[in-house]
Amino acid sequence: MPLGLHHIFAFGHHYGPEPWCDVLGARPDWMPKYYHNAQDNGVGFDRTSNGSNAVGQYHSPLREEFNNTETCPEKYLLWFHHVSWTYKMKDGHTLWDNLCYAYDRGVKQVRQFQIVWDKSEQFIDSNRFAEVQSRLRIQAHDAVWWKDACLLYFQQFSKRPIPYSIERPVYELGDLKKIKLNMIQHN
Repeated sequence: MPLGLHHIFAFGHHYGPEPWCDVLGARPDWMPKYYHNAQDNGVGFDRTSNGSNAVGQYHSPLREEFNNTETCPEKYLLWFHHVSWTYKMKDGHTLWDNLCYAYDRGVKQVRQFQIVWDKSEQFIDSNRFAEVQSRLRIQAHDAVWWKDACLLYFQQFSKRPIPYSIERPVYELGDLKKIKLNMIQHN
């Protein structure tokens, strides 16, 4: 849920990404598009006093803090606000770049977990070591899957390049949409 972006998992199982999901006849508020509200002009759900006013359920001073893009904690930004792709974040990067970096951090973090785990082999029984190592491989695979699916999907709206310091997508968006069930069964 980088920057408060949420409900972008696959319909029916929630184990994989599917921000494009649209099920005929399903309730709109069960679909990812309802929550991420990605458009060419930005992304996020406007829960401010000018939007759905969900922010009104919070007591002061949180209500005012969350209602304002300048004071809303960035980890909740897209939960409370629909924000331009070029919105300048506190670190000086755009919202789009920060979204890209957040998914990239997920990939890098699990790869770091793998290094730490591999270094602990001498201290762990072989069965447990192999089981965790196997699960970390799945987690690393899934982190790339999520990064590629989400960034390629949202890039259609942002029309911005993925920062060059980030590993290029391994997958194509069309392929991810077709093979998602096979990937779930693999895991």
